[in-house]
Amino acid sequence: MNKTELIDKIAAGAGLTKVDAKKALEATVAAIKDALVAGDKVQLVGFGTFSVKKQDARTGINPSNKQKIEIPAKKVAKFKAGAELAEAVK
Repeated sequence: MNKTELIDKIAAGAGLTKVDAKKALEATVAAIKDALVAGDKVQLVGFGTFSVKKQDARTGINPSNKQKIEIPAKKVAKFKAGAELAEAVK
């Protein structure tokens, strides 16, 4: 499912116009992104939890020449499915 199809489903499910559904989806995504950038966790009960995980710096190997390289520390977005979502997908 792509963004357009998701907007169509939201519009049909919530009785909104496609323009309003698109605004709602974009506002939701922006709110989640802003919270993660601020270092907060976003929990949607039954759906899942969005959080930021810190990955430490580490040594890796360049596969083309087998030389060791340093991979810098970074933050990555993480999603953990909630119980209801996990059960529905089974």
